[in-house]
Amino acid sequence: MRPDPSRNVLGEPLQTCSTDPMTGYFRNGTCDTCQQDTGSHTVCAVLTAEFLAYSKYVGNDLSTPRPEFNFPGLNPGDGWCLCASRFLQAHDEGCAPQVNLAATHERALDIVPLAVLEQHALDRD
Repeated sequence: MRPDPSRNVLGEPLQTCSTDPMTGYFRNGTCDTCQQDTGSHTVCAVLTAEFLAYSKYVGNDLSTPRPEFNFPGLNPGDGWCLCASRFLQAHDEGCAPQVNLAATHERALDIVPLAVLEQHALDRD
């Protein structure tokens, strides 16, 4: 028996976040998670220059390539599975990136309220 598919914050099947660059805890393009993913890399963000600068400022440089870890470095516009707590921190500081709700894993809701995610939704009116 196959397990049920992962769900997004909308209660639908989890969509792909990014395959270029390849993202996700499992580096399979989705923000899927498991018990070992203690950082909860579940929020599919579309990165901005402001967020990348903020992330570097708080000690997580996502823009510098790290070939030894097969990490290309990220740019504005890239999709990336962020730690839910880092997203919430960026929201609280006023520099959260946009969010692809269809590609954000439902486990993000353990940390980030849906209303906060919706404030940053890509398709927000």
